[in-house]
Amino acid sequence: MRTIRWFQNAAFVLLCASFVMPARGQEFPVATKTLKNGMKVLVQTDHSIPNIALYIFYRIGSRNEGPGTTGLSHFFEHMMFNGAKKYGPGELDKAMEANGGANNAYTTRDVTVYQDWFPRSALDLIYDIEADRIRDLSFDPAKIKSEREVVASERRLRTDNDNSGLLDEQLWATSYIAYPYQWPVVGWMSDIEHWTMEQLRHHFEMGYSPNNATMVVAGDVSPEEIFALCEKYIEPIPTHAPPPPVTTVEPEQLGERRLIVRKPAQLPLVLVAYHIPQTNSPDYYALNVLRTVLFQGESSRMYRRLVDKDQIALDVSSSVEPAFQRHGVGEGEKYPAGGVLPGDAHDQRASEHDRHLRDFLWGLQKIV
Repeated sequence: MRTIRWFQNAAFVLLCASFVMPARGQEFPVATKTLKNGMKVLVQTDHSIPNIALYIFYRIGSRNEGPGTTGLSHFFEHMMFNGAKKYGPGELDKAMEANGGANNAYTTRDVTVYQDWFPRSALDLIYDIEADRIRDLSFDPAKIKSEREVVASERRLRTDNDNSGLLDEQLWATSYIAYPYQWPVVGWMSDIEHWTMEQLRHHFEMGYSPNNATMVVAGDVSPEEIFALCEKYIEPIPTHAPPPPVTTVEPEQLGERRLIVRKPAQLPLVLVAYHIPQTNSPDYYALNVLRTVLFQGESSRMYRRLVDKDQIALDVSSSVEPAFQRHGVGEGEKYPAGGVLPGDAHDQRASEHDRHLRDFLWGLQKIV
């Protein structure tokens, strides 16, 4: 069997409906402060339960890498849990869990984010932990070697040996010819195997500098106590030059791109992607509404037509990844049913997509 990747260039026509009676939403006041070292801090008070959520967004992701250094942002997501000067390997999680807290992290093409959830009684501890790993992260060669192998294993599991993961990687590599969204967040295997200590230190210094981060805190706290803790633990941390701006602009796509990947599989997989606006565009949210109507859930129009009625697909879904660049990617995926050629499934899907899009926009016109 074969797996097919389709990439099409398309423009969505969007209509914005205006309503006479605007809805009045709840108010969530947010206090903001910029520390002397440049870190921005946002605080929202919510005393409904004695818990706190603390997120730190570092503006560094795979788009801030390059040939030879791909995957470094994701690698440091791992290393930040592997010990620093005060809290050694494994001690961060033990201390947090012993005080009723939990944590996680994730890396995207644009940012690396660290998440802490904990009772307010652990506030000082959490700030001590975060300051320790920002200021004094361990670069122990043995730990680096071990974590490098973990990341390589993750790549093999989720990409090299997974048809969906491999196809998704190829989609992004085909979608971009200039902008650094083209390489995978986990990195290319040849880069993972050859990062140097100099590259590691440089990437950490620029990515984890306080002036390259935003801290968001919500829960049973007051802005005054959070700002005081930041001044005590975070503000003394020195800054470094942040990542240089990414000035490359992806050129307009001039035609449809198609890619075929052949691997052993029980059934083929078809992915279709469209360039869409960046996250801060008003059209981004209108597109999400449209995506929900067309693709999300078993009651969506495409699912009912392709899976329930025509029975040419086993599943239909879609996703949109937030993006800093004006050409993000919105994906739709489909698992054709047995006996259905991927090309036939794609052609019918494209026809149905166009028809439902016209019907949906016509409906909006009637509302306005």
